[in-house]
Amino acid sequence: MASLDRVKVLVLGDSGVGKSSLVHLLCQNQVLGNPSWTVGCSVDVRVHDYKEGTPEEKTYYIELWDVGGSVGSASSVKSTRAVFYNSVNGIILVHDLTNKKSSQNLYRWSLEALNRDLVPTGVLVTNGDYDREQFADNQIPLLVIGTKLDQIHEGKRHEVLTRTAFLAEDFNAEEINLDCTNPRYLAAGSSNAVKLSRFFDKVIEKRYFLREGNQMTLSPICWQMFSIWIPGFPDRKRFGGGTLKSLHYD
Repeated sequence: MASLDRVKVLVLGDSGVGKSSLVHLLCQNQVLGNPSWTVGCSVDVRVHDYKEGTPEEKTYYIELWDVGGSVGSASSVKSTRAVFYNSVNGIILVHDLTNKKSSQNLYRWSLEALNRDLVPTGVLVTNGDYDREQFADNQIPLLVIGTKLDQIHEGKRHEVLTRTAFLAEDFNAEEINLDCTNPRYLAAGSSNAVKLSRFFDKVIEKRYFLREGNQMTLSPICWQMFSIWIPGFPDRKRFGGGTLKSLHYD
């Protein structure tokens, strides 16, 4: 396979929310049988067809960086995580629908990744409000994903999803709620699959087609003339279902 351009997408959220299971599902289209705690960062790769079905269609690598740790970690741990936040093109914020605290902590995760975790107060207060101005000029595409939908009783789902719906609005992002143990939530043609594809398309557009300042647009053909192969990432073969082998960084 010819070398493909790639984008880097962080997958952030509290420990135990199901980030590793989500990344495995996104990249392998399979349920992760025995998920384990992520130490440092684990990277998996998904093959994505940008603007699929149109004349502009082009295949890209989506690198999903599953960052481990807790949002309340010591400053030394945060400093270690900071090395994973360089050259980010998109962020997937993951929270556990059964854990309200994990939803609230998404604000802190996003601010840490955006290098704005400078003021420990004013981000989140007891009533759930936060300073929206800290996200006003964010140019990095965001996607909010709620996990463990299957663990919410049918009679309480409306209440829970109403409570968490504000997250997408606050981050100016689309929202996907799913069960990582059931691939049908991301089945081709489903609303979740459409949202996911739209997010990846947006990440690619921001990285390759929109230049900051003059918002210059390049066609895929023109970009190929200027594309640069990133060293250290040899060609990888596509496996069944459009999956690739994982890379792990500790």
